[in-house]
Amino acid sequence: DDVSMKIPAGAHIALVGPSGGGKTTLASLVARFWDVKDGSIKIGGADVKNIDTKKLMEEVSYVFQDSKLLKTSILENIRMGRPDATDEVMQALSAAQCMDIIEKFPEGVHTMIGSKGIYVSGGEAQRLSIARAFLKNAPILILDEATAFADPDNERLVQKAFENLAKDKTVIMIAHRLSTVTDADCIYVLKDGKIAENGTHEELSAKNGIYTHMWKEYNKSVNWQVGRKGETA
Repeated sequence: DDVSMKIPAGAHIALVGPSGGGKTTLASLVARFWDVKDGSIKIGGADVKNIDTKKLMEEVSYVFQDSKLLKTSILENIRMGRPDATDEVMQALSAAQCMDIIEKFPEGVHTMIGSKGIYVSGGEAQRLSIARAFLKNAPILILDEATAFADPDNERLVQKAFENLAKDKTVIMIAHRLSTVTDADCIYVLKDGKIAENGTHEELSAKNGIYTHMWKEYNKSVNWQVGRKGETA
């Protein structure tokens, strides 16, 4: 409600805030998963409602927090955005830190997901979805809590894949783990569907507002450890 922002081409911005604040809804408007009732969403000065759907999908890649793979080969899953791709598939898989996944299956990229008990973990599925985004190579990248289901080992690889993928792109990142957004060009704090605060990590940390509180709570959760019975955590 009453949200206004301008994201320069090539900028990396983050949307943070309490659950239900509107982060995913706001990011989804860019890809026209929903349309605004008032105001407009523009890419390069053109209203997204006036951009051909196929063209819009070429401009935007969206990596969800719970990426699903189709019951087909890894190759076909990766080529969804570019069905005619050939050699670039392996390049995308390598850049997305997926080669360990490919190498553990005898049939490599031709492995059929979901057949004969062949499945991948949430973190592995996330890296494969990033490879799909690599291959598509859209200039606008939306990352929605994209490390949410990754275990510590996979999270490290996912983060490395993101670093590669985000180069030279306009990035909108929705994040719960605030450590992933400290380098963003601008952080927008959403609460109750409105922008409550915005600025860099340093600027928001100095305001002693919602973000400052979130950052303190986040660091408490990161530093919290479970001690043995009778010990202080």
